[in-house]
Amino acid sequence: MSNPAPTAIQLHKQSATLEVAFADGVQGVLPAEFLRVHSPSAEVQGHGKPILQVGKQNVRITHIEAVGNYALKIVFDDGHDSGLYSWALLHRFVREQEILWARYQAELEQNDR
Repeated sequence: MSNPAPTAIQLHKQSATLEVAFADGVQGVLPAEFLRVHSPSAEVQGHGKPILQVGKQNVRITHIEAVGNYALKIVFDDGHDSGLYSWALLHRFVREQEILWARYQAELEQNDR
């Protein structure tokens, strides 16, 4: 799907998760920590090499804002608010969450050594 638009988006503040569903049947629940450490912002993605985000286990989403008809702006309680999460990126995150999370965990583990 080239431009997947969500059919439902729900912020669950108590569990610190974002639930997203798409018309093609892809749906999932993305934890705030996952979204924060995978932010598409330049602060996280760097210039060519992503910057490992540490200490984000307890981050929460304070609110979400629609950006046109193509993305969400997610505001986190640690002050981070510069990433625009396109529908395509959220679709990818739901589909590849396990792989991306495992990769992040491995990078954290390597960073601790």
